[in-house]
Amino acid sequence: MDEDIDIPHFRQRLHEMRAEIEGQAQARDDSRATVELDQTRVGRLSRMDALQQQAMAEATNERAQLTLTHITSALQRCDDGTYGECLRCGELINPRRLEVDPAATLCIDCAD
Repeated sequence: MDEDIDIPHFRQRLHEMRAEIEGQAQARDDSRATVELDQTRVGRLSRMDALQQQAMAEATNERAQLTLTHITSALQRCDDGTYGECLRCGELINPRRLEVDPAATLCIDCAD
């Protein structure tokens, strides 16, 4: 591969991604709040809509937590010198792929 992996650059990108996800945590928590079941205040369809929104917010939160786990793992690989190596074949991941997803663990061939 012609390009070297700029570890400090990707470490900064990973920290920025983590800060953005953690900054959105309050909005996700508000969306996951318990749905009020008082029928005198909210109609049946509105409650169903609120329950659906709550389920979608829960799924979004789970994806955010998984992304944070991937970011933490990528930062750990930065520290131990294995960042940018494909976890399946051991080849270097193309830096252009890492620009798109700094937490990527597989090269494009293994990801297919």
